[in-house]
Amino acid sequence: MATSAELKKVSSQVRRDIVRMVANAASGHPGGSMSSADFLTALYCEVMNHDPKNWTRDGKGKDVFILSAGHLTPVYYSLLARTGYFPVEELNTFRKFGTRLQGHPSVEMGLPGITQASGSLGQGLSAAAGVALGKKLDKEDNFVYVMCGDGECEEGQIWEAGMFALHHGLDNLIAMTDWNGQQIDGTVASVSGEGDLELKWKAFGWNTIVADGHDMDAILKAFADAKALKGSGKPVMILFKTDMGHGVDFMAGTCKWHGKAPSADQCAEAMKQLEETLGDF
Repeated sequence: MATSAELKKVSSQVRRDIVRMVANAASGHPGGSMSSADFLTALYCEVMNHDPKNWTRDGKGKDVFILSAGHLTPVYYSLLARTGYFPVEELNTFRKFGTRLQGHPSVEMGLPGITQASGSLGQGLSAAAGVALGKKLDKEDNFVYVMCGDGECEEGQIWEAGMFALHHGLDNLIAMTDWNGQQIDGTVASVSGEGDLELKWKAFGWNTIVADGHDMDAILKAFADAKALKGSGKPVMILFKTDMGHGVDFMAGTCKWHGKAPSADQCAEAMKQLEETLGDF
């Protein structure tokens, strides 16, 4: 079992990967990738039952993860590589012509670890609910995890999926929202005024947990509490309170880095602030 300190070291390397991938490609989405790095590191390195060496897209007999906020591939690809789905060196090909590491997750080139193509915001929770229902029907004792963005929750399909999941008693579905309060055009509050997500998910009948998305102990507890709710007949939403661009001072807390690539100098400055723990690609 990995300790919180060990997981934090991995998430530091993941953030280095994120910044370097986006800088090398001169395009991509670092802000939300940085804010979600801690809890996704915990998921992939400690919480989720998965087998990188024997992965199959149907997810039979294993937990499944779907990235609904599909533009956040930098964090996704880093964790897939760092947990053994494909060589770490392949991160050099991010967003390059002909790469398997496209800007949004794609299944057409068979990249291991990608269960569902995503990027049309709002659709991933529906897909995850379908997978969870399938596992229920097959009497599988596994979880389906899905990550949404708080800006993504402006999409009506998120709430349709929320009703569907409750109606079908999908207590094997654990959703996460990266609640960083930012989206491409500004703060979520100023763009849509979507209000208190905790109250909304509770009103939709979901088991709802709020946790600090940068405190590894709190993250691990949130996942443990969510898994313990299996049998309740209700899906779980974990709202991780985070800081967009977390880990690099000039990127943190602003929407400016939602979809902006750092320059070579900015990348070098970010590397000074992030510990290299597993070796850069």
